Amino acid sequence: METKVILIFILCVMVLFFFGRTFIMPIRKIIKVGFNSIIGLIIIFIINLIGTSFNFHIGMNFINSTIIGLLGIPGAIMLILLNIFV
Repeated sequence: METKVILIFILCVMVLFFFGRTFIMPIRKIIKVGFNSIIGLIIIFIINLIGTSFNFHIGMNFINSTIIGLLGIPGAIMLILLNIFV
């Protein structure tokens, strides 16, 4: 009876380790994209703060902040250019 319990325990630990290893990588990427989106939102706020003197405004929404969060400064430049030319 003891060896069965020990083997089941080891098997459960191995299964938990496998699933933990499989699902922790996507969670880290999701957290990183979320954090970068928050930074993108802050960058949009700063652009809007400076742009008020030039009558310039970029909408603060999830899509714009995610674009800046994923692409960084080039994403901010892209949104500024899109707003100017479109």
